[in-house]
Amino acid sequence: MDTNIVNSVAHLIQLSVAPVFLLAAVAGLLNVFVGRLVRIIDKIDYLDEKEDTKREEDSTYTSSVKIQNRKSFLLKRLKTTNYAIALSTSAGLMVALVIITLFLSAILKFENGTVISTFFILAMIFLISSLLLFLKEISYTTYFAKK
Repeated sequence: MDTNIVNSVAHLIQLSVAPVFLLAAVAGLLNVFVGRLVRIIDKIDYLDEKEDTKREEDSTYTSSVKIQNRKSFLLKRLKTTNYAIALSTSAGLMVALVIITLFLSAILKFENGTVISTFFILAMIFLISSLLLFLKEISYTTYFAKK
């Protein structure tokens, strides 16, 4: 096997290690976001079950303003978390495209640093946006806890 080819592949692997770590970090964030989403869904389900039980006991039962406000608030958190998940997933996709493009550019012998840079910049924009939405979701949680 040609030494230059081995060195070239080794160099490509070195270049792709940093994006792979970034991909692992995005996966960790997604795990946190999904955990929060599940908790929000559980709270909504709990409120729905509680209301269904009350309706079965009393057919004239109507939801209190407090419960309606709580459900509305939980739905706002749910949407924010969903957007954060979508953006984090998009960031992971962009990082994966960076890695693939690195290898393809070496294998197919084309220089396209612009494509790689664009994918990486998009990944960072998506990641930053998802983290900002996560901060927003956390602020919603602390705001309601203070009430």
